[in-house]
Amino acid sequence: MEGYRKALTVWYNHAKRDLPWRDSPEPYHIWVSEVILQQTRVQQGTEYYHNFLRLFPDVRSLANAPEEEVLKAWQGLGYYSRARNMHHAAKTIQSTYNGSFPADYISIKKLKGIGDYTAAAIASIAFGLPYAVVDGNVYRVLSRLFGITTAIDSNAGKQEFYRLAQLLLDPGKPGDSNQALMELGAIQCLPSRPLCPGCPFLTECIAHTNQSVDQFPVKSKKTKVKERYLNFIYLHDESKLFLEKRGNRDIWRNLFQFPIIETIGPSTPEGVTGSKEWEELFNNSSIDIEHAYPEKIHLLTHQRLHIRFFSVKLKGNGLPVHYIEVEKIEIEKYPVPKPIERFLTEIAY
Repeated sequence: MEGYRKALTVWYNHAKRDLPWRDSPEPYHIWVSEVILQQTRVQQGTEYYHNFLRLFPDVRSLANAPEEEVLKAWQGLGYYSRARNMHHAAKTIQSTYNGSFPADYISIKKLKGIGDYTAAAIASIAFGLPYAVVDGNVYRVLSRLFGITTAIDSNAGKQEFYRLAQLLLDPGKPGDSNQALMELGAIQCLPSRPLCPGCPFLTECIAHTNQSVDQFPVKSKKTKVKERYLNFIYLHDESKLFLEKRGNRDIWRNLFQFPIIETIGPSTPEGVTGSKEWEELFNNSSIDIEHAYPEKIHLLTHQRLHIRFFSVKLKGNGLPVHYIEVEKIEIEKYPVPKPIERFLTEIAY
């Protein structure tokens, strides 16, 4: 493996991107960057990284922050469990390790929300410990390079790829070694149309030699996507709008939203106003829809959300007590799901 390591190091030294978290071995910074970059493009993630560190510059400040502030800082990134898990883990570091990030792999991995990949990244980059990281980029590079047909979403595949990544890891510089392999997958060995001519493993790559690059990596399972139809009632008057806090057992946990009516299929204004939920919301009062907005699609990992907004101008009182009156100019203080954030931006009230 020594030849592979040297070739990868040479490539990384001249091709790597200038990313802010690479300037600091501080484990908290590495942790924040790794969690943000899960399911997030680097360009968008970089902006959130800077803002997150501005608001919560260290573990202690994150641990002491209210959850709503943490979720607000995360707004737009999605997968809000990441932020909640970070908040919980920061409190653990504060109480168990006196605010200092644990410096061994086992202790790091015990923190809420940190799995094998993130623990290995922090351990290797921040503390120089020889643990290989295996993410989507690494799966892609290794499967193509060595022509591995074992499915990456199988237990056997996960074990095989981890053993191979560990063999390829440079024990003297594990942090750089891990980052180099991930970087190769991120900017060179792309999912589609990989830039093979500039790859340090061009002549060794089995997939390239066999002209089968598009067949790797192999997966055995297809993700089943659930269709959901969410109808948000933009309930407002001249200066206020009304929100409720979402519960703990669904998407967007603990974020704020407009009153919602979920249906089993596409909705019309007549279908919404004729629903039992509408009657309960307005206590059987005669309330009309002011404007119905076109349906928009919002994609999650396992769900396709069909979202419509219905504007209703409030007449008098009578809403259930769990709805919160919010001044329109104060809405920025509340963490809301991305579709609602976009809607409010578009209507520019």
